[in-house]
Amino acid sequence: MTGQTLIEKLWKLHTVADLGGGAALLYIDRIFLHERTGSVSLKELAARNIPVRHKEHVFVTMDHIVDTLPGRGDDTLMPSGKDFILTTRAAALAAGVNLFDIKDPRQGIVHVVSAEQGITLPGFTQVCPDSHSCTLGALGAFAWGIGSTQGTHALATKTLEVAKPKMMRVTFTGKLGPGVTSKDMILHLIGKYSASGGSGYAIEFAGPGITSLPQENRFTICNMAVEFGAFTGIIAPDETTFAWIEGRPYAPAGALWDQAVAHWRTLNSDADAVFDQEIVIDCADISPTVTWGTSPGQTSPIAGEVPDPAATADDAVRKAAEKALQYMDLTPGMKLEGLPITAAFIGSCTNARLSDLQAAAAVVKGRHVKAGVRAIVVPGSTKVKRDAEAEGLDRIFTDAGFEWREAGCSMCFFAGGESFGEKERVISSTNRNFENRQGPKTRTHLASPATVAASAIAGAIADARKLG
Repeated sequence: MTGQTLIEKLWKLHTVADLGGGAALLYIDRIFLHERTGSVSLKELAARNIPVRHKEHVFVTMDHIVDTLPGRGDDTLMPSGKDFILTTRAAALAAGVNLFDIKDPRQGIVHVVSAEQGITLPGFTQVCPDSHSCTLGALGAFAWGIGSTQGTHALATKTLEVAKPKMMRVTFTGKLGPGVTSKDMILHLIGKYSASGGSGYAIEFAGPGITSLPQENRFTICNMAVEFGAFTGIIAPDETTFAWIEGRPYAPAGALWDQAVAHWRTLNSDADAVFDQEIVIDCADISPTVTWGTSPGQTSPIAGEVPDPAATADDAVRKAAEKALQYMDLTPGMKLEGLPITAAFIGSCTNARLSDLQAAAAVVKGRHVKAGVRAIVVPGSTKVKRDAEAEGLDRIFTDAGFEWREAGCSMCFFAGGESFGEKERVISSTNRNFENRQGPKTRTHLASPATVAASAIAGAIADARKLG
C-alpha cells in the first residue's frame, strides 16, 4: 500500500460518510463569512428556523464592501453597500456567531484575520464564500471557497459534500535570488503552466524554496493557487508555522498546545505518496515578475518584453493574448520595465500583511511617489494597521506620498464602490487582473509589494533591486 498525500490524510480524517464516485461528506471545522455574501446563508437558516450548529466555530467579518477611508462607518461608496453591512450585522448577532464588526480591533480581510487570530489551525477544514479561502492552506489547513447554498448547509450541519480532487505537488528547488519574492514564485508558476494548469487539483507546495519562506510569505503562494485553477493549495506545517501560531488568541495553550503540535507534526505527505502530477521549478529561474495581460497567467520577467501572440500555436491562447493586448493597450515587443503607470495599490488578502508592508516601506523610505501617480496602501487587518503604525510604517508611506487606509479589501476589486479611473494603468499587489477588476476599463499589472512600491516611486513599472 502506497503512502498518502497530506490532502488525502486530511480527507480521511474529516470523512463522515463515503458517498461513492470519489465524493464524501466532510466535517467542517471552521466557517468564515463576510458582509458581501454572509447574510444570505444566515438569513436562509433563520427563515427556516434552523439554528447554526456549533456557532462558536462560525466567524463573520466586514471586509469586502466596507470603506477603507479614514473615519469610516456603515455608509459606503458602493450604492446599497450599507444594506449589506446592516443586514449581515443583524443576521450575525441574531445567530449568536462571532462578529468582527467595523470598529472591532480584530476586523480585517477574512483570510488575514482568520490566520492572525489563530482561528485556522493546521489540519482543520475551513470554508468561506470566497474563492481565496485557499490562502489558509499555508497553515497546513484544507480550506476552499464555497457558494452561499453550501454555506447554509455547512452552517446547519457542519458538513459538506465534496468531490475529491486530484493531487498535484509543485516543488520549488534551490534558493531565490536577491529581491525575488513569493509573489514572483507563484506568478512564475502560473505564467509557465497557464491559469488553468492546476484545474481539478489540490496542490501541495513543497521543496526548499517553500520551507525557507517565512510564514507570511507562504500565504501569498497558497492564496493564488485558485488563480492556477486549483481547488485549493496547501503547505505542510513545520516549526516555522508552529512558532507563528503560538500565542494567538484562538490558538491552543498549555498542555493543549503540546498535544496540538504533536499532532501537527504528523501532517505531511508520506515519502512514498503518489501524486497525479508533479511539477518542479528551480528558484534560480525566477525573477521579479509582472503580468502584462488580463489573466494571472499572462506574465513576464520584469526585464522582459510583451510577447507576440502570433508566436503561439494554440489558437485559443493566441486569441486570448490578442484580446488582452488590445484591452491593456500594449503591443508585442514593448518593454514592461519603464512602462508608465498612473496608480499603485498595495493591499488585498494576497499581500497586505505586516511583512508585505515592511518590504514596501523599505523601498519607499526617503523617496517620494512620482508626480501624477496615485499610490494607496491598505493593510489586511486592523491588527496589521496597528502593528505597522507602531513601527512607523504609516509615516514612511505618507511622507512618500501614499494614502494610508483602514483595513479591508478596498480596490482589490471595486465592489466596495471605489475604483481607479477609466483606462488608468495600475500596478497592484493583488491577485487578479481581469478586465474591469479594479474599475471600468482599468488596466492592472500584478506584482510583488516591492515592485509596486518601486513603480510608484519611478512613475513606471520598475525593478526594486535597481533602487538599491
